[in-house]
Amino acid sequence: MAFEELLNDPVIQKYLHELVGPTGMPVAAAPPDGEVTDEELAEELGLELNDVRRALFILYENDLASYRRLRDEDSGWLTYLWTFEYENIPEQLESEMHRLLSALEERESYETDNEFYLCGQCQLRFEFGEAMEFGFECPQCGGQLETMDNDRLVDAMEMRIEELREELNVPEPGAANA
Repeated sequence: MAFEELLNDPVIQKYLHELVGPTGMPVAAAPPDGEVTDEELAEELGLELNDVRRALFILYENDLASYRRLRDEDSGWLTYLWTFEYENIPEQLESEMHRLLSALEERESYETDNEFYLCGQCQLRFEFGEAMEFGFECPQCGGQLETMDNDRLVDAMEMRIEELREELNVPEPGAANA
């Protein structure tokens, strides 16, 4: 996928926005060809140097930018030349999706394996053991704790898990391999 195509993809724009935030987005959305210094980017984009540096460092931490250092022989100052490496984005997104799938599977299991009680007044939720400890009374307001039906939540998680598995081509656990 070409650089421009990547940047036009709304999913990738959202991913970059989640990483660098609104102040870093101009940096992430305007990668130059070849190497560039943080000062050049700040001047070109009309941004504060610290905002540019923060965005570059976040991109670097996520393997989407790299740098090389040059030392000025006279002053001894270091200059960082940055290169954007957006060809790693699809791989990064897939990795994020695998992490999300794993987290959703854990949460779905937790929701399915536990019985919950809810205070209708405070909207505080308790596991069965906690509710029992409190005598099925809300520790905050003293109201009666009622059994909570989390079927809609579990169903929504199961749907999202199924979508992610399909998108990532991950078989359901225990599914027979064809």
